[in-house]
Amino acid sequence: MRTYAKPIAALAGSLVLAGSLTACGGSPAASDEKIVTVYSADGLKGEAGDGWYDKVFADFEKKTGIKVKYVEGGSGEMVQRALREKSNTQADVIVTLPPFIQQADSKGLLQSYEPQGADQVDGGDKSGDGKWTSVVNNYFGFIHNKKELPAAPKTWEELLDAKFENKLQYSTPGVAGDGTAVLIKAMHDFGGKEPAMEYLKKLQANNVGPSSSTSKLAPKVDKGELLVANGDVQMNFAQSKSMPNLGIWFPAKDGGKPTTFALPYAAGLVNGAPHTENGKKLLDFMLSEGAQREVSAIGGGFPARKDVNATDANAIQLAKLMVDVEVFEPDWSDIDENLKAYVDAWKSATGS
Repeated sequence: MRTYAKPIAALAGSLVLAGSLTACGGSPAASDEKIVTVYSADGLKGEAGDGWYDKVFADFEKKTGIKVKYVEGGSGEMVQRALREKSNTQADVIVTLPPFIQQADSKGLLQSYEPQGADQVDGGDKSGDGKWTSVVNNYFGFIHNKKELPAAPKTWEELLDAKFENKLQYSTPGVAGDGTAVLIKAMHDFGGKEPAMEYLKKLQANNVGPSSSTSKLAPKVDKGELLVANGDVQMNFAQSKSMPNLGIWFPAKDGGKPTTFALPYAAGLVNGAPHTENGKKLLDFMLSEGAQREVSAIGGGFPARKDVNATDANAIQLAKLMVDVEVFEPDWSDIDENLKAYVDAWKSATGS
């Protein structure tokens, strides 16, 4: 466990399809098409066309002439879709939060490719065999409505108060990356699966109910429909530019320190991709120094490359957010192996 000192190496909903998918399962004709299809967790594409993806994809198309076809959903949702299409692969690049990028790898969805610039990504933020590499670093967190709840709660236990009844919501574990992160952080903070499930069972009395989309919770918090929800630093920081009532915070167990863990957006080249070479070019571009310098300035996240030292106003604010927050490293191999059991335990505890 460590205390954050400087930006360090580090979602879900209805499918959004930007443009129609025309990839045709890896046929010879498809490989010559000037398109690349990206399946991604939500959070990096701006609702007003002002997100990191918006800028990077536009610059990539201008530079290469390759058009990006974009499909968005929860991390687990994107992996499941890619699995269903395994016999007729549609995606070229997949971007998810952990543990779903590891899940995609274990299910044979990824092929090895080390993008240019990956040598500048810390070892913990990429796979050793080149199957995936972080492109934007990020951390798990919660949000609160600063107008209705000026002082953020400090502990998990405070969320059991009756004032949060029907005013609290978190996205669905096993479907959303940030929803799964609720389980991971609770198991860490409470010291194991059983005490975490005991707590989440109590919390269910205040929970509005399941949500497949983490990004859709922020507008509800901003409007005051919810007082508290889960999220992640990058997505919520970016949303706060147009949602002024959002405040980011990190729950602590009563008597402990606030904690979080890295939730990077990790990208991999899809096995059997219909436009493999275009996928490689896009991965190279996302890890280029130019694109990485815009991660904080435009996307509200942390650069994945350690040689890119962001000093813009957003980067300074992000660093302040992380002061005195302990960053722990989950056992991702355990989570990948036991994710279904953990999600099933959550369903049993909460009646979901």
